[in-house]
Amino acid sequence: MAAAVAPAPAIERNPKTVTLDLEKSLKGTHQCIGGSRADEWNSLIADQAFKTLWKTGHEKTDSDWTDGILLALICIKPRDEFEGMLAAQMFGAHNAAMECYRRAMVPDQSFAGRQEALNQANKLSRTYAALLEALNRHRGKGQQKVTVEHVHVYQGGQAIVGAVEPPGAGALKKGRVNPLLLDMWNAPRCGAKTRSGRPCESPGMANGRCRMHGGPSPGAPKGNRNNFKHGYYSAEAVARRREISAMLRTARSVLIDAH
Repeated sequence: MAAAVAPAPAIERNPKTVTLDLEKSLKGTHQCIGGSRADEWNSLIADQAFKTLWKTGHEKTDSDWTDGILLALICIKPRDEFEGMLAAQMFGAHNAAMECYRRAMVPDQSFAGRQEALNQANKLSRTYAALLEALNRHRGKGQQKVTVEHVHVYQGGQAIVGAVEPPGAGALKKGRVNPLLLDMWNAPRCGAKTRSGRPCESPGMANGRCRMHGGPSPGAPKGNRNNFKHGYYSAEAVARRREISAMLRTARSVLIDAH
């Protein structure tokens, strides 16, 4: 015997009609709160931010806190609907994180309860940081700015000033440098000869020699200026000491004869 199958519920075919008065809805009176020209959207964003608050049960305190939420939304200055949503989510993440921190500080609770509250607070704090970064990126504050003050390009050199796109995934990480394009290969060659008698091919300095050959050396300074340090062994000092020694010997012999 076949089981009876209940008939499917009838689908309502009557479409709903929504009528919007754009001239009245897009006045943007409260655009500073939610970033939209539609005040209904701005009221929705503010209401969502209000509901993330922890209710104290005191009417005056709750009213002051909602006023603080409105003032904070106005100070954030959302410029469009996306920034309004991000601002409301940031309030929610911040309020939830602070509530978890408050619960972690409640005395006479278990270690597991305090640890769980701190873990949730840590996740919410990271979520808040991610939302703040997304807001800054949406506003264009996350782009890197490079300022080039002085650029020196010598003969044979090349320079690129501007935005340089990184290579794709299939490109080589390190490009090969052509040594023939370096400035050192445009410098004059060294005029010295190697041990095999061939001319040196290294780039020369201003004196016509490379860094290995060093150029013509003027030699040591003339005279004895490099050896003079304290003058103890100079010819004048040695003659003076001999003269004093002779005078001492003469005086000693005179004293001995007198006695």
